[in-house]
Amino acid sequence: MSKAPRPAWWLATGFGSGYLKPAPGTWGSLAGLAAWLLLVWVVRGWALPAWILLAAPPALALMAVWAADAVVKEAGQEDPSFVVADEWAGMWFALTPLLFTMTVQPQPWTLWAARLVAPFLLFRLFDIWKPGVVDRSQRLAGGWGVVMDDVLAGLLAALIVWPLDRWLGAQSLLHPELWR
Repeated sequence: MSKAPRPAWWLATGFGSGYLKPAPGTWGSLAGLAAWLLLVWVVRGWALPAWILLAAPPALALMAVWAADAVVKEAGQEDPSFVVADEWAGMWFALTPLLFTMTVQPQPWTLWAARLVAPFLLFRLFDIWKPGVVDRSQRLAGGWGVVMDDVLAGLLAALIVWPLDRWLGAQSLLHPELWR
């Protein structure tokens, strides 16, 4: 058996966040949230096309499948707790509605925090609870089984985040006027 390439290990472990204890999945989710905020900042700051932010979650999920597959084969474990690229991907899906609803206008920090905490908590709830199809998706082979339950948990969270954030009266981060 050949060793997984180092980039697979870096990605699979969420650049090391999967080694944090206790609860590496929670730490990995927090690191994924921070990485998403950094990505939004870079895309906006460099005036890159906004579609990059929409393409990022599925692209990350596909890279996570590759990395998780390579690492679980080398580790000899089905879904080791230090593999958190799946949490990153799930978080990015859970956060995607904020691209359409979250405002960049000055607001109380508590409102910003609430808008970020809700997707985090909902994602963690669905990732731990694993309702219905989320649980069944773990039966997929290799990296697909590692990643798809988190992607589906993120999508379930997004279904709640979207109307919740709209109710809070947010504006779209993708609105063209905000990118000038």
